[in-house]
Amino acid sequence: MKWARILAISFLATVAAACLLADIVAPSGYAHQFRDFPNAAPSRQHLLGTDDLGRDRLARVLYGTRVSLLLAPAAALISSLLAALIGGTAGFVGGWFERVVMSGTDLFLSLPWLFLLITVRALMPLNVPPLTSVAITFGMLGCLGWAAAARVVCADAQSLRNSDFILLARASGCSGFRLLRHHLLPNVMPLLQAQFWISVPTFILAEANLGMLGLGVSEPLPSWGSLLRELESYSAISSSAWQFIPLLLFVAVVSCFHFLIIDRELPA
Repeated sequence: MKWARILAISFLATVAAACLLADIVAPSGYAHQFRDFPNAAPSRQHLLGTDDLGRDRLARVLYGTRVSLLLAPAAALISSLLAALIGGTAGFVGGWFERVVMSGTDLFLSLPWLFLLITVRALMPLNVPPLTSVAITFGMLGCLGWAAAARVVCADAQSLRNSDFILLARASGCSGFRLLRHHLLPNVMPLLQAQFWISVPTFILAEANLGMLGLGVSEPLPSWGSLLRELESYSAISSSAWQFIPLLLFVAVVSCFHFLIIDRELPA
């Protein structure tokens, strides 16, 4: 394992541990308002200062990062399972079923899914509870992000369909479900794992885009999108460099995920 890979894993593990221990690291909570100290500079009590409502920025960064690091993998898992089910079944069955499913997948890929996310989220009531908005946002990401991975899985399953060990299993009397479970799925699992890790930073970026548009996680629960939206006014942050820390952390986390993906694909 390369030293840079170890550094990236260590950084992500440190960030994840700090987010899971947010109640201890920032005991004030993400919603508590210190009304006497709005837009306060960093201090011993507030290490990253406070926002315009007097809420502790460190607590909001930790809780917002926790939302993304916990639920982006959950959305990626949903997406990978749908890709395995749809693409794997289509590639293994073949024939007209594969053509119909892949035609539907191509149609789905032609849709601008980010704009579809924005439309669906905008149609929801504005008073959606924060936890419900979190579940809906990442659930939509998982349900709409499977198409590209499904095509890759379908191509892999199609190449395995006529392989020698599949033909031998058919000749031995294995049923279709048993072939899928015991012979096809183990062979496409590395591909699904790669698709999973590729989807995680993609969904983190997608949620940040929705949050910056005000269509992501509902207040007062923070997310990276709502934290980055505070940087829209340059005049308000030009004299407050510490407000860029959420952006730097966001770039560092997403970059570490992308680096791990690239490093996995490079030959040893």
